[in-house]
Amino acid sequence: MSTLAPRADLLAAAVALDLLFGDPVYRWHPIRLIGSSLTWIEAQLRAAGADGRGGGCVLFVALALIWCGGAAALVAGAAGLHPTAAAAVHLFVLYSLIALGDLLAHAAAVDAAVSAGDLPAARVAAARLVGRDTEPMDGPACRRSAIESLGESLVDGVVSPIFCYALAGVPGIVLFKAVSTMDSMVGYKTERYRDFGWCGARLDDLLNLVPARVTWLLIAAAAAVIPGASGREALRWGWRQHAVVPGPNAGWSETALAGAIRRRLAGPIRLQGRLVTDVWIGDPATAAGGSAEDYRRARGTVLLAAALAVGSVAGLLVWARSPW
Repeated sequence: MSTLAPRADLLAAAVALDLLFGDPVYRWHPIRLIGSSLTWIEAQLRAAGADGRGGGCVLFVALALIWCGGAAALVAGAAGLHPTAAAAVHLFVLYSLIALGDLLAHAAAVDAAVSAGDLPAARVAAARLVGRDTEPMDGPACRRSAIESLGESLVDGVVSPIFCYALAGVPGIVLFKAVSTMDSMVGYKTERYRDFGWCGARLDDLLNLVPARVTWLLIAAAAAVIPGASGREALRWGWRQHAVVPGPNAGWSETALAGAIRRRLAGPIRLQGRLVTDVWIGDPATAAGGSAEDYRRARGTVLLAAALAVGSVAGLLVWARSPW
């Protein structure tokens, strides 16, 4: 079996490390390196006049070749030393590219600050999760933003990476993270990036397309057994309202989580002092979310949904390798 192929044991170990220690902080973190290389390549492309859609596509090809090839070479080089070394490098790459632990930690910081009555700290913690203005937000609004982030980031931080890993091993998860980094750095609808960022934004939509809808089902399955949550409502509001949230993917998990905890989420959102939306998601007949209990229920649902995702992928990988 290739040293780059997906392995159930390494996936489980990587998720366990992520939950125990969070994202590793070091200078040569793959996401930092991908981001630095993206900035340099973008500068070269713009200097050459390739600042339109074609340049953005070249940026993707360059990042894919450099980082998928680099990760493959790194694991293969370790394999030349010893199979255990290859497994260790494979595991560390995988651990570095799964983002469940940090997501839970950032959301917990918001909840803890609100519970302590420290609204300024809650706003600072919320700003690490969302791009909206946090200064006008009260405590419940800060908690709602954390809950929404749990739902949205369950897709691109957990389900999508392991989905790509299951399909294509180490190169698959590295490719997903390269595209995700492109989307976060150049995938904006501004004059500078409307054309140049088109490739990254569309590829990010494509790679998250199936995982987002799978996450809707995972949230519903998890909510069916979480006390006080509702799997049926998660299915109902995810299906009815997924298009309310901008983009083709984010709405599936966010609206499902609103239904799961039987609360309305979102509401008035301001950006640079301007009201950009006042639309709520979830059952209009339910109360606005934002209590400590709402947060605990959402956190439990997301944790169980993530466990179902990891367990399902690991089980499929074991089954695929079995002789029968």
